[in-house]
Amino acid sequence: MDFSRFLSDDFEVKSWVNAAFRAVQQEAPGKVDAHAATLVMKLQLFIQEVNNAVEETSHQALQNMPRVLREVEVLKQEATFLKEQMILVKEDIKKFEEDTAQSMQVLVEIDRVKSRMQLAAESLQEADKWSTLSADIEETLKTQDVSVISAKLTSMQSSLAMLVDTPDYSEKCVHLEALKNRLEAMASPQIVAAFNSQSVDQAKTFVKVFTEIDRMPQLLAYYYKCHKVQLVAVWQDLCQSDLSLNRQLTELYDTLLGTWHSQLQWATQVFKNPHEIVTVLLIQTLGALVPSIPVCLSTAVERTGQETKLNKLLELYDATIHFAKGLEVAMLPNLKEQNLVKVMELVEAVYGPYKPYQLEYGDLEEENLLIQISAVPLEHWEVIDCVQELNHSVSKLFILASGAIDNCIKLTDGLGVCGLLKALKALFTKYTSDFTNTLQSIRKKCKLDDVLSDSLFQEDWTAFQNSVRIITTCGELLRQCGDFEQQLANRILSTAGKYLLDSYSPCSFSGFQDTGSAEKKSSVKNPWQEYNYLLKENPSEYASLMETLYTLKEKGTSNHNLLSSSRSALSRLNQLAHHLAFDSVFLRIKQQLLLVSKMEGWNSGGIGETLTDDLPNFSLTPLEYISNIGQYIMSLPLHLEPFVTQEDSALELALHAGKLPYPPEQGDELPELDNMADYWLGSIARATMQTYCEVILCKKCAPQNGQQHRCNERPGVLAVMSLLLDTVQGLNCLG
Repeated sequence: MDFSRFLSDDFEVKSWVNAAFRAVQQEAPGKVDAHAATLVMKLQLFIQEVNNAVEETSHQALQNMPRVLREVEVLKQEATFLKEQMILVKEDIKKFEEDTAQSMQVLVEIDRVKSRMQLAAESLQEADKWSTLSADIEETLKTQDVSVISAKLTSMQSSLAMLVDTPDYSEKCVHLEALKNRLEAMASPQIVAAFNSQSVDQAKTFVKVFTEIDRMPQLLAYYYKCHKVQLVAVWQDLCQSDLSLNRQLTELYDTLLGTWHSQLQWATQVFKNPHEIVTVLLIQTLGALVPSIPVCLSTAVERTGQETKLNKLLELYDATIHFAKGLEVAMLPNLKEQNLVKVMELVEAVYGPYKPYQLEYGDLEEENLLIQISAVPLEHWEVIDCVQELNHSVSKLFILASGAIDNCIKLTDGLGVCGLLKALKALFTKYTSDFTNTLQSIRKKCKLDDVLSDSLFQEDWTAFQNSVRIITTCGELLRQCGDFEQQLANRILSTAGKYLLDSYSPCSFSGFQDTGSAEKKSSVKNPWQEYNYLLKENPSEYASLMETLYTLKEKGTSNHNLLSSSRSALSRLNQLAHHLAFDSVFLRIKQQLLLVSKMEGWNSGGIGETLTDDLPNFSLTPLEYISNIGQYIMSLPLHLEPFVTQEDSALELALHAGKLPYPPEQGDELPELDNMADYWLGSIARATMQTYCEVILCKKCAPQNGQQHRCNERPGVLAVMSLLLDTVQGLNCLG
């Protein structure tokens, strides 16, 4: 029987028993009990053997224990003896050092002298070598072999390093530099040819030679000059062509981008730092263009009309942006290998020509918006044409404003927000001024300021209907202004929010002056995204921008006052429109009320004169002016129906934002304020009563018969007011 399975780590009793009985069941199914008895007997025998083995092993261990203890004691004694010996050796060494200290000092001095003598010998050898090389260099230069000459010059350079303390060291340095210049002049045609032909092998040779003689900057100067001349020639050919400046810039940028890719591939095989070298090539090329890009931009902008100056600039800037994006995409995969200082210089060289225009963006945008809004005519001969043009101008106004946001983001990447807000304020100021002038013109055309009491009474609701349309336009202005202000805040924060650091505090200028060394160390910054012309050129405007961004971030884009003055101006327009509508309604009533002072009996007789004619104390029928007023007011609810139906959200917004003259007294119950039609009727009623009272009291010494006239008219006026109340109730039922 195999008992080795009992030693296994994963031994299971059930598995072992089942395996032991499985074979018996297959061979002799009837002998299971006998097999079990046999298996038990074997296990008992095995247990007895194990017990015997354990007992024997324990007995041997007990017998061996005293011997082990004796050996440990011996080992302990030997360790103690060794320790004592080590102490004795240490004391001997210390005594030896004390006895031989002076001798060792002498040996050190001798070694120092030996080293100095060896150095002096080497210096003498190098000096002799310098003399030998100086004598042979002329013959070597005649060979025109750049490699051999370079090796000689390298040896002379090494020898010169050992002759620093010699009296003629400076003369030797001048002589060596002159020899290097001769080598450079000798090799310059070959260098130019190698760079022009893009020969990798020859270029590698010259890189090795110029590295050995410490003239690598001069070799790179040849490289830059060779390619720079070619690129500048391409630009001059483009400038002499009939292409537009936009097309010229596009062609130039395509050439530079192609040069980046081709030269980077070639320079990788030749130079140790190809990315930096090709970056410097583009920087020098952009700086060497004749005529320069800033001059070309200035000329193009000056030749463009005032109305298209900004659009022309944006068109040219778009070509530059496309080029910059191409370079950024090309550099990003190897950004960690780049010299970020040089990359930032390249970014400055690319965007630099537009910096003056970016700093003046606010003025450019303001000029552009004022020209565009001035081209929107609000004034027309006919009133209905003015009303329609005012309505159409709303969409034009906010299209211009939205376009200004796009221009700001495209040209300044959000840094021109302060200029944008200034330009938008000027736009809304100009628009509200033109709108106000148009309202004044409409008043004159409707003759609302000319109260002609002797004119023929005639109902004309055209002016009021046009005024309601203007109020609706004002409501649309207020609604779109709110939406636009929200859009403006969101786009400002999403675009320029990247410039606001988490550490910024509006109380500290350093919040944006220090870009955060911890943030710089944590990750590699992308210079193409970190370009910020405003921080250095106009710190005060940058501070205002940071405050605006901080306010938007802390208070939220829905709680802001970016266009508060413009909103107030539009609210004043709405107020003017309400006054226009009120005057257009009340004009007819006022004309009739002014007839009272011109009636017969007001003007007959002198002061203090009494008449003997008997007059009735009251009138059975109201006078004509009372009837006219009553009929006119009865027609008013029909024209106020749009105020009740509330189908036009813009009109509803304008009505709730506007205020009418003759408001209710403070402390009175104001249920009419819940219904705009009630509010208007109440205002008309109070204006009628107050004007009537003013007409009656305008003459302090009215004749006696005039007093009787007034007594006769009072029932008519009360009847008109009663009709007005009935009208209000009917209008409430309609609402």
